[in-house]
Amino acid sequence: MPDLELIYVGDPMCSWCYGFGPVVENLDARFSFPTRLIIGGLRPGPAAEVLDDRMRRFLRHHWEEIGERTGQPFDLSGLDRENWAYDTMTADTAAVTMREIDADVALAFFARLQRAFYAERVDVTDPAVYRELVADFAVGADRFADQLASPAMREETLADFAEARALGATGFPTLYLGHGDDIYLVSRGYAPFEVLEEALIGFLDERFPEEIGDLVRQPAAAD
Repeated sequence: MPDLELIYVGDPMCSWCYGFGPVVENLDARFSFPTRLIIGGLRPGPAAEVLDDRMRRFLRHHWEEIGERTGQPFDLSGLDRENWAYDTMTADTAAVTMREIDADVALAFFARLQRAFYAERVDVTDPAVYRELVADFAVGADRFADQLASPAMREETLADFAEARALGATGFPTLYLGHGDDIYLVSRGYAPFEVLEEALIGFLDERFPEEIGDLVRQPAAAD
């Protein structure tokens, strides 16, 4: 089998990444090679922005547009927070922490963070909320909290930001196909599943015609 992987660069507090979530989930199910998550860092630490009236108007328009285009639910009341900074560092580190504990659930936890922030009005900038957010994952709340607060996980998160920049991911979501040392851009920004599915199958059929049957899973049968 070819040494292939999908490389997904995103941020749990990136609204277009939230809209892209079902696309990534469907691609991960459609192809037999793994999907690797890299956290890009949308507004971490010093790059955070205060949620003022100007930003509220911008985000409200943005979230409404994404909801209409992707069908993902948004609770716009999350924009009513006062004295709040849009700082992605804690959520970024949480996503990296879960990936380091159990890479097999990294995408599922990433989606859980997104749903919590955008659809359930959970303040994912607050480390205290993660004890509840990890309840459905077999990691242990104490273990997760300890690792989330550790210098090692902060350094690992900063390493993700650096890797994203090295790949040329200047915005999120960005999707690549990795083949050994070769990296191919699949999508810069949101694109529908059907478009990316067709492009990837075409690429794989051209490059790996003998293995294509093993690389592409059959779609699940409709109920």
